[in-house]
Amino acid sequence: MKRTLMAAAALSLGAASATDLRIYPSFAEVRQPVTSAANILKVSLPQGAWENVLAGSLELGGLAFDSAVQKLETNWLSGLEGKTVYLVQPTGDGEKTEPVILIRARDLLVKDAAGRYFNVRYEQLRFDTPPPINPLSPSQTLSYTLPKGGSGTLIYLTRSVGWSPRYTLGASTAGAQLSALADIRNTTELPYDVKDTELYSGDVSVQANPNAQASFEAADMALRSAPAPTASAPKISGGSELRGLYRYALSTPFTLPANSVVTLPFLKPKLSTFERYVGLNTPFNVSTQTGTLDRSYRFKADARLPAGPITVREDGRLVGQTRLDETRQGGTVEFSLGDDPDVEYTRTVQTLNQSKDSKGNVVKTTYKVTYAFESSKDRPIRAEVTERVGGRVIVIDNAAPTRNGGVASLKVDVPPKGKASKSFTVVVDNS
Repeated sequence: MKRTLMAAAALSLGAASATDLRIYPSFAEVRQPVTSAANILKVSLPQGAWENVLAGSLELGGLAFDSAVQKLETNWLSGLEGKTVYLVQPTGDGEKTEPVILIRARDLLVKDAAGRYFNVRYEQLRFDTPPPINPLSPSQTLSYTLPKGGSGTLIYLTRSVGWSPRYTLGASTAGAQLSALADIRNTTELPYDVKDTELYSGDVSVQANPNAQASFEAADMALRSAPAPTASAPKISGGSELRGLYRYALSTPFTLPANSVVTLPFLKPKLSTFERYVGLNTPFNVSTQTGTLDRSYRFKADARLPAGPITVREDGRLVGQTRLDETRQGGTVEFSLGDDPDVEYTRTVQTLNQSKDSKGNVVKTTYKVTYAFESSKDRPIRAEVTERVGGRVIVIDNAAPTRNGGVASLKVDVPPKGKASKSFTVVVDNS
């Protein structure tokens, strides 16, 4: 990070090579090359960035050291206390600039040439040298004592950088297409000049930092509304599996500005199957029910899909949003977007027979469940119902018995502006 990690006096990172980032959904691993010709290596991070670093994650790779000391340093402006700065104040015909002495940095108390003390705003001050980013913020300094000088890599984990995909399913009478964008977020004031970037999807456990995570999520919501432009737009390559994770590499270096979201095209997988249907998922019961079914979708893609939100558009019009779970290549994705009032159902249950034990307790019952559908649509629609049945032994439509519960399902095509019905039997055996 040419600007992200700033060297103390004992070290100048000036022309150091760019940072490498390994970005996970809610954190990132920062890998910063460092070099010291002497036996002291000093690097610093602004306090706001330090608060997002996961405790115990700092490593110095490839460079031996005897000890390391972390210290909270005062802000840049505190180093100018007792020195001359310049105060700009408006006048009737413009503004005037006068030298003043900075007395206290924490409340910007200054003294003018007449010996008068007063407080000013930071925006009124001018300096002989360019101030750093966030000059009023303190920083954390790491001082490594080295057996000898050399080069290595400073590594740490931070909650301030993460990424997530977001999908768009575009459907029409001709079929459907799925596309995805990757949002790479930086929620602190530190810009990153990135040489090599890898994105990872999957479940990775790291040490919890609730305060940093809450700050990350709040900043993420604010940043999503304004994606940042990037000078050179890298492309994201196809993924490769890594012990249950999936890794995607960016093709070229890029800049991740401070307090920004960089959005890049991500995936455009082919769909091997795509279905629309109206569905109902409900527990089994013996009462009569009426209602409407949900607008539902099902598809399979030829790529692994990381978890993320999905927007569905029919003929270019928004019809709903939901969230996809992590899905393997070729796995089935199913979701619903709310009620479809055009398709109603009536569910009735008939008890066909019962068996009792020697004490007269009912231990086995056979039910017939019937669904009657009525559609006001001008096109045919598939209706699908899933019922979860509880019991010690369950038999659905003469299928093989299942223990400790079972699942009953039916599918029926409802004609345009028409009706259809279908039944299944359920045997609940608690003997």
